[in-house]
Formats: sequence, structure tokens, C-alpha cells
Amino acid sequence: MDERVEQALQQDRVIDITTVGRKSGRPRRKEIWFHNLDGRLYITGRPGPRDWYSNMLVNSEFTFHLKQSAQADLQARATPVLDPVQRREIMTGIHQKLGGDRDTDAWVEGSPLVEVELLG
Repeated sequence: MDERVEQALQQDRVIDITTVGRKSGRPRRKEIWFHNLDGRLYITGRPGPRDWYSNMLVNSEFTFHLKQSAQADLQARATPVLDPVQRREIMTGIHQKLGGDRDTDAWVEGSPLVEVELLG
């Protein structure tokens, strides 16, 4: 993997993702944050339903667009994190990295959370 891409995966936060619409079958692009915890990549969002997450549940492959310190369109696969213990551990790590005050219980119970695997 390109050194600039590796560095961006370590330090950046804002990306775009392109998912395939679960109903339309058309590409859907959205700006979102990603999180790197010990070399593992995650995407989450505030508690509540999210179209991007629903799309990933139907078609797990998507495009992970780096756009801050490096520009790259990376093919990826999303795996939902459903185990409550894992969810709490990951959400706690994300919240510690971000700082501030968040209701971790609400995030564990109601937020979308996927682990990202970069393909190729």
C-alpha cells in the first residue's frame, strides 16, 4: 500500500463512502468519519437508523474515499459489529480518542458500527 495512503489511514478522520443503494441499486456517496483503533478501521454514527448502514447490510462492498491528507479510492468490505461486548470495547475506544462527553450506553445500543476491511 502507498505510504501516503497508510499515513492517511493513521491520521485522517473524514472520508466519503460510496455504498450501493439497497433499493435503487445506484451508488450513494456520503461524507462520514472513520476511526482507526490499533490498526483496525471502523465506521459508526450517532444512534439511530442510517441509510449507509442499511445499504452495507445488503451489499457489504463499498468504496472508501480518502480525501484529506491523501486522495485514494479504496475498495472495501464492511462487517457489522453486533456482539455487545465488542461493541462496547470499540465504542469506548472511539469515544476516548475523540474526547468529550458521550453516552456510551446509547451508542452501544443504537449506533451502526462496522469494521472495514480494505480489499486488494
